[in-house]
Amino acid sequence: MANTAEHDDEKTARQRLRERRAVAFREAERVLSRGGFRSPLRDRLALLQEAEHVYDLDEPADIYGDGVVEALERRVAGLLGTEAAAFFPTGTMAQQIALRCWAGRTGNPTVALHALSHPEVWERGAFTTVSELRTVQVTREPRLPTAEEVRAFEEPFGALMLELPLRDAGFVLPSWEELTEVVEAARERDAVVHFDGARLWETTHHFGRPLHEIADLADSVYVSFYKSLDGFGGAALAGPKSLVEEAKTWRHRYGGMIFQQFPTVLSALIGLERELPRLPEYVAHARVVAAALREGFAEAGVPWARVHPEMPHTHEFQVWLPYEADVLAEAAALQAEETKTMLFATAWERGGPGLSLTEVSVRAAGLTWTADDVKAAVADFMDRVARVAEETGKRGVSR
Repeated sequence: MANTAEHDDEKTARQRLRERRAVAFREAERVLSRGGFRSPLRDRLALLQEAEHVYDLDEPADIYGDGVVEALERRVAGLLGTEAAAFFPTGTMAQQIALRCWAGRTGNPTVALHALSHPEVWERGAFTTVSELRTVQVTREPRLPTAEEVRAFEEPFGALMLELPLRDAGFVLPSWEELTEVVEAARERDAVVHFDGARLWETTHHFGRPLHEIADLADSVYVSFYKSLDGFGGAALAGPKSLVEEAKTWRHRYGGMIFQQFPTVLSALIGLERELPRLPEYVAHARVVAAALREGFAEAGVPWARVHPEMPHTHEFQVWLPYEADVLAEAAALQAEETKTMLFATAWERGGPGLSLTEVSVRAAGLTWTADDVKAAVADFMDRVARVAEETGKRGVSR
């Protein structure tokens, strides 16, 4: 019973810390990123005030996927250079359906992907449980699969799924040459290529290519409207017209034929208008921030710290520090509460014994930060880390 009570106390303490962090973030005056999904409902609804700039609001509201939904689908197809696109309420649904359709066409339900890809880590085995697909992991290395690994894989597969960028490995991307070689290797095996492009919008700066040229490498592409574009939700599947039409049939079967979706769709159109053109600027400044973080940790005498990748591939990256997660989370909350500056707004997670990581995103709010601002915030943060560690008499309780 004592162990159960101790566990409950620890769980309650962590919940309170999460709530404190959320409040501290809302009240902070300086952050590196202020994604709309954390905003109060009033602020989220205010986003739709921009809708008149992206669509004729005198048009009838959508019913079961027509009207403004079709306008968004055409816009996405045009941006990605595909024959067609279909709007989906979630990316999980869009990708299951895409790979299910390809399995029917190739005759092989096996999907080759990375061990850290979203369906493997975050979707509770949905590919297998719901969509009669079978997944095989090409690699577990913290990078995208190589052409050699694809060619040497020991069994046939109908589709190769590539997550661009690979979020759980640190938002990493291959080089353009590596990506084209991987696609070629899959085609040599008579497999189709599907891009999990939830954050594909962010990749143009790294690849030095426009979106349509990147998407052209794949047979189908999924994109999200809230991860990079700050929309309310939603996703799109883009590819050949015949595939998209088949996918719309399965969308209905999966429960994705929603009566009206105009708020989410309008927020997506606003994101394409407002956020998409700014993403390269965010990526460029993320590299300034990452370099300043490395310098700041070195100047603060942190015995081991990593910014991964050292030069971010997108406007998001990981930071690793040699402390337990609760110590770092407490220090982050304290910094925001006491200075109204929140350097690390995302949760800290255990990455190993005495080692934790968090994700850093740089968006419009972070563009005003200079390298000196970042280094000063690092010094202040590490002072609080030392104070919390000393007060607890340990490095913290791992999550």
